[in-house]
Amino acid sequence: MTKADIVNEISKNTGIEKVTVQKTVEAFMETVKDSLTDGKNVYLRGFGSFIVKKRAEKTARNISKNTTIIIPEHFIPAFKPAKTFVAQVKDEVKK
Repeated sequence: MTKADIVNEISKNTGIEKVTVQKTVEAFMETVKDSLTDGKNVYLRGFGSFIVKKRAEKTARNISKNTTIIIPEHFIPAFKPAKTFVAQVKDEVKK
C-alpha cells in the first residue's frame, strides 16, 4: 500500500477531500520525522511506537579489499508495533 492508497482509503472512509487528507498525512509524517530527529520517540497507543535506536560502534570488513573499517556509533529510526497490533496481524494473516 502506498501513501496515495492510504490517502484514497481515508478519503473514501471519512468523506474528507483527498487534498485535505494528503496534507494531514504529510503533516503527520513530517511531525514524526521532526520528533525522531530531535531524539524524541512517538508513541501511538494500540498501534506502535516510532523510536530512535542507538547502534553501537562496530568493526566491519570490506571483503573485496580485505580491509577492516570502524563504523562509528549512530542512531536509526525504527518502528515497534504494539502487542495488540501484532496479535491482530497474526490472527488475520492466517485466514
